[in-house]
Amino acid sequence: MSDSQLFWFHCGRCGVLFQSTLEKSAGRICSECGADPSPGIARAALPQMAAGTPGEAREDAQTPARGREKRSTRKPKNPHIMAKLMLGWTLVLALIVLGARKLYYAEPQPRGEVAPTRETAAPSAEDREFMQTAGPLCGQVFQGFLSAGTPEARNQFVLSPVTTASRMARFYNLNPLVNIRPETLSLSASGLVRLPGGDAFEALWEAKDGRIFDAVFRKENGEWRLDWEHFARYSDYPWSLFLAGSGPEEGEFRLLARERLADERKNEPEISIVLYAPRFGAPAEAGSQSPEFLVSRDTTDGQLLDAAFQTARAGRKVFDADMADLNPDGMIRVRVKVRRSEVDTERKFEITGVTACHWYSVDDPGVEPLVRQPAPVEE
Repeated sequence: MSDSQLFWFHCGRCGVLFQSTLEKSAGRICSECGADPSPGIARAALPQMAAGTPGEAREDAQTPARGREKRSTRKPKNPHIMAKLMLGWTLVLALIVLGARKLYYAEPQPRGEVAPTRETAAPSAEDREFMQTAGPLCGQVFQGFLSAGTPEARNQFVLSPVTTASRMARFYNLNPLVNIRPETLSLSASGLVRLPGGDAFEALWEAKDGRIFDAVFRKENGEWRLDWEHFARYSDYPWSLFLAGSGPEEGEFRLLARERLADERKNEPEISIVLYAPRFGAPAEAGSQSPEFLVSRDTTDGQLLDAAFQTARAGRKVFDADMADLNPDGMIRVRVKVRRSEVDTERKFEITGVTACHWYSVDDPGVEPLVRQPAPVEE
């Protein structure tokens, strides 16, 4: 038989390549194991595959055809490769899930603005010791203040009790004395505030009925005391009544301020703001709204407001306070003096002074006045 009449076949039993004629009727059998090869044509250019061991060939030759199990010619996959593939897919899936979570939980930002960033360093050992020492003591002061039934009894737990007593009496004559049961409160956050004259302890409590209270404590004569004016959002007169024409013609108020049309008016000579009364126990909500105020940016008051709004947009807080901002979106806390007047039966309001861009009982405004650079002159 010439070589031109021979073809290569693949044995389905032992896996070797052997030569035979194309005609199956010629009694084609595997030259290695002697069994029916279940023929298939293979290219002659392919290298010959390694044959099975002689012992395996003899065993197959001696095994009857009926009941004989087929052996797979595919080699088992390397278990190490499979493990690497599984690990790789696990890492890929983990990255996908992590990216989805970041996308889902990211806080949406207004179009055209960059998300504010605030770098926070790990607290020093001194700061940690300060918080651990001040926390329990301030908690006792707050519990004593709330447990006291009258303003006179509460006065012993507040800053500057002598001068604060008259303010408390006048305030509670015009505002209801809110009953807060200490046992219903739980501390949800605390932080450090670097106020002029010494660090203060700030805490956030949540009541079972959903109300939220933030309070600041400072040391006075070696004892921790509550900044009552900050806690009560003290103003000389209720803001809603003042807007309605009642009470004195001028007073100082702790209010929330919102800048109107900040982008549209950024090059205007005046900053436009609206003032709102805070809601005790609901810091994320605003109360009575004032008419629009226009404050010249060239004045100290306008420069302070400009600086305070820029500080808030940058994600920072005055006096490097640690706790998260509790104000409604886009609003800042201010202490301002406002005058009311009647001109031709028309009621008008004017800001006569910006005392501070916060509610703490300190004289420092909390920000440096922002002096605007003059616009370049076009030639």
